[in-house]
Amino acid sequence: MAKFRAIVIDKSDNGQSVRLDAFDDGALMDGDVTVKVTHSTVNYKDGLAVTGKAPVVRRFPMIPGIDFAGIVETSAHPGFEAGDLVVLNGWGTGETHLGAYAERARVKGDWLLKLPAGLTAAQAMSIGTAGYTAMLSVMALDAHGVRPGDGPVIVTGAAGGVGSVAIQLLARAGWHVIASTGRTSEADYLKALGAAEVIERSELEGKVRALGKERWVAGVDSVGSTTLANVLSMTKYRGAIASCGLAGGMDLPTSVAPFILRGVALLGIDSVMAPMNLRTIAWTRLASEIDHDKLRLMTRTVSLDQAIDACRDIMDGKIRGRVVIEI
Repeated sequence: MAKFRAIVIDKSDNGQSVRLDAFDDGALMDGDVTVKVTHSTVNYKDGLAVTGKAPVVRRFPMIPGIDFAGIVETSAHPGFEAGDLVVLNGWGTGETHLGAYAERARVKGDWLLKLPAGLTAAQAMSIGTAGYTAMLSVMALDAHGVRPGDGPVIVTGAAGGVGSVAIQLLARAGWHVIASTGRTSEADYLKALGAAEVIERSELEGKVRALGKERWVAGVDSVGSTTLANVLSMTKYRGAIASCGLAGGMDLPTSVAPFILRGVALLGIDSVMAPMNLRTIAWTRLASEIDHDKLRLMTRTVSLDQAIDACRDIMDGKIRGRVVIEI
């Protein structure tokens, strides 16, 4: 039976373990497309899975990795044939379905998109799920009707993957971007991406008031908890905040005041099970709107052998921007 290299998470009475190992091709799960994975990424959810700091993994053994780009090896799906370049985000890979941190993956063809023209596999994974989520957030703000002329936009967790891409996209669209970060040493980096202002995360960590001074009309938040509550309290009348992450926690200690007194909208962003039409629009826009020079600025590349350490680093707040895993 053929074997390939993969990072494998397992669980025993002694707890969770993770290792780089040889994996049997015959142990891959059901799917009608087999892909040679060339690139993946390090996302916050991957860090949770590898470190076991949250119950992301729902079956064992598990190959982590929630996104990949690669080349179709075999396909029984009418939409794909051998040699096609493809991208996958979410759908439970790395959680309930064997994921991307491996030389091979077998998945449902309905989960795949063909690699958009204008992007290489490495560039697609430099964008990755974080960048795709950032674009879904921007699309939600657009659909709600907030515009750059209405006021500034806040991006929290700005030095992370979602934040770094969101800053680029929003600045390109003409927004005055306020970047919130706990790493003010990254101010030059954030301004190079397009941020007009950089504020300390501590400004959004204090006691939550029902309503604060109106500071922005829109936002992309990947932090949640007290940060999101404070962002909402400072959002201008009829503004909107796209919520797409929980790095600061799953709770939301807010009140109804922003919603019923200022008409603020909280827009939930789900990247895992988003319908294919939204995915297609998001990736098409990313291919045409991403700044490749800025993408290079925010990206570093590691090997599969280094992926476990990179997942630990993201949980320790040591990663800026995006990390591509070259399989």
